[in-house]
Amino acid sequence: MSQESDVIRVLIAKVGLDGHDRGVKIVARCLRDAGMDVIYTGLHRSAEEVVDAAVQEDVDILGVSLLSGAHMTVFPKIIEFLKKKDAEDIILVGGGVIPDDDVVALKKMGVREILLQDTPPEAIVASMRRLVQERGAR
Repeated sequence: MSQESDVIRVLIAKVGLDGHDRGVKIVARCLRDAGMDVIYTGLHRSAEEVVDAAVQEDVDILGVSLLSGAHMTVFPKIIEFLKKKDAEDIILVGGGVIPDDDVVALKKMGVREILLQDTPPEAIVASMRRLVQERGAR
């Protein structure tokens, strides 16, 4: 985990033109209530902006919420920027409305977990903890 602390640090982002953020705010609150440090970048960010913020904030997890249908364009860009910034140790997760076939493709690209709109809050928290534990110390 980041720094000397054992607190999981998560940056949550909305990339692109998607203007719906109720769900991502609920996720941010459930992670924060579970003891994680959570940073929410707000709406309409670019892939490069969220990767820069994730690196600058030294997060364990970069969570990207997409409802716009642009996930097959956005995630490859994020993965590319993580590689360019030598930040592939940041765990990339996605959430929102994503078809099952695309979930498989995104995981093959390197998105570690996809949490769909009906994922219960406790399952989201458990997934973040599991992913950081599986990755181990940085």
